Order: sequence, then structure tokens, then C-alpha cells
Amino acid sequence: MTDVEREAIVCDESELNRFSDNASKSLVNQLHRGFSERFLRWRRRFLPFGGDNRRGHGSVKLSGPLVSGAAYCVSSCSMIIMNKIVLSSYNFNAGVSLMLYQNLISCLVVALLKLSGVVSVERFNWKLIRVWMPVNVIFVGMLISGMYSLKYINVAMVTILKNATNIITAVGELYMFRKRQNNKVWAAMFMMIISAISGGITDLTFNALGYTCQTANCVLTASYSLTLRRVMDKAKQSTKSGSLNEVSMVLLNNLLSLPFGIILIILLGEWRYVISTDVTQDTMFWVAATASGFLGLAISFTSMWFLHQTGPTTYSLVGSLNKVPISLSGLVLFDVPLSLPNLFSILFGLFAGVVFARDKMS
Repeated sequence: MTDVEREAIVCDESELNRFSDNASKSLVNQLHRGFSERFLRWRRRFLPFGGDNRRGHGSVKLSGPLVSGAAYCVSSCSMIIMNKIVLSSYNFNAGVSLMLYQNLISCLVVALLKLSGVVSVERFNWKLIRVWMPVNVIFVGMLISGMYSLKYINVAMVTILKNATNIITAVGELYMFRKRQNNKVWAAMFMMIISAISGGITDLTFNALGYTCQTANCVLTASYSLTLRRVMDKAKQSTKSGSLNEVSMVLLNNLLSLPFGIILIILLGEWRYVISTDVTQDTMFWVAATASGFLGLAISFTSMWFLHQTGPTTYSLVGSLNKVPISLSGLVLFDVPLSLPNLFSILFGLFAGVVFARDKMS
């Protein structure tokens, strides 16, 4: 009820004081209040005194999580598919070089956004870099192992095997942070193990190097998550403002990874392959590689946006559900040889991931 509406009721009530009979005055007061409240409810419902603004605000609240969630799912799915295209369809055998190119794009885009005033980034110093270095080493290893696993394993099996990351993270949380999970969560993780083992056994395109890289990727991804939690507070204390926002972390991670990438390219001899291979003369290859770099940055921003709009529980559940279209699209787009037992293992693994997310929320 607005101040103007309240004043109207008060003025009308002052007129009622002319009645001398207390019973009549009480009765009229009750009738007057009843009609006034009904009139105001009708007025707020049908007349445009702020109603449009409230309805518009409600639609914004409703569309925010939907739009951010859709953006996160599309960018995540597109990134995995695009990396698979670059590495497998173009038969590009330089995963470290691709990582370096993608991270360079991320740094340039964030720098441009900072210069244009769209985002704010903390000022980096050597103390912060020293604190963040262990996280970045794991980050680089995580990206490289993920590249090579995706090259040699089909998308669906990579998605299922990534469930092992949840198991390693849960064990790490138990020993490092004394965080215990309920029995339902452990049961869901046991289902993940069964699906991963049965999926590997029935995989018609089994590749030992790919599975080794994916195992390393699961360990490194879990280590990255656990190490990041321990380093975060110390890293914030190392900045002048005492805080470190997500955009700053994205830039810091990608910026520090560039020297590591250059060193690895020289040590592994990838630079010779990149210079001599014919695929780097293909314009469409560079379009795909550049798109994968933008999509990598898009995942960082859309995941932060979606997490801000909803919360960790919804974010976790949508991330698990997002594995379903990624796996199915990977099977269809790349014409993966598939047996019935392997398909069942993949579907069982996707189901286990959703059960895990649901039980972790409870």
C-alpha cells in the first residue's frame, strides 16, 4: 500500500468521526475498511501503478537462470565437440600447441574487455604469482591431458570416465577437509566405477594411451579443485584489495600457462610438427581452433554467470544433465562404432552422474 493510498484512507476515516453513535461508527468503519481494501487490491491488479514494473521484474528473474543455464550448456557442449573436431577430424597431433593458442585468445579477449571497462581485473604481483603457481601447474596438466584423451577416446566415453573425478574429489575432501558424504553419494559413486569399468571393457575403439591420459586428467582435475580451495584465501591476501574475482582468476590462470606451454612445445618438439604439417595451411582448421578458444573463455564466463544466477546445487545438477546431450551428440557426429553393452554402460554412467548430483544436494 503506497503513502498516497494510506492518506486517502485516513482522510475518509476522519469524516467518519462525525458519527456520534459508537456502534454505528464501528460498523461503518468496518464496512469502509473492507471496501477500501478491496478497491486497492483491484487497483493494484488492473491499473498500471507499478504493476508493469513488477511483472517485468518477475520475468527478468525467471529468464535470468534460463538464459544463463542455456548459455552454459551450449558453450560447454560446443567446446568439447569443437576440440574433438580439431584434434581428431583434422588429425592435429599437437595438443599443447592447441592449448597455448586457446589460452592466448582468452588472455587477449579478457585484456580487451578490461581496457574497454567491461570487466575489472586485480593488479597482479609476484607474491600472488608465487602463491598461484602450484594451481597453475595442475591447471596446465589438466588441460593437456584432457586434450590428448579427447583425441584418442570418443566423446561419450570421455564424459563417462570424467565421473571418476567426483570420486577422487570426494576422497580428497574426506582426508583434506574432513568432509563426509552420505551413503547415497557413495552408492552413486560405486555406480560410476561400475559404468567406467564396463564401458572400458566394451569400448570397441579402446586406446590405452587415451585411457591413461583420461585417468591422469581425472586425478589432475580433482587436484585442481582441491588445491584451489586451499590456495584461494592465501591468494586473496596477496592482492592489494584483499580480493580476487573470477575474471582475475581466469586471466591469471591463462596468462601463467603461456610460458609453460612454450617450454613444453620446445621440449616435445611440437613446433616442428606445427610448422611442417599441412593442416595448418587449412583456413577452416584455424576457424575451428579459434572458435574453440572463444568457447573455452565462454565456458568460464557462462559458468560464473549461471552460478551467480542460481547456486551450487542447481549448477551441479545441470552440469550432470549436460553430459547427456554431449555424449549423444558425440556418438552421432563422429560415427563411433558402438556395441549394445557399451551403449548400456554409457547410459548407466550418465544415470549415475545424475543420481550423484541429486544425492549430493540432499
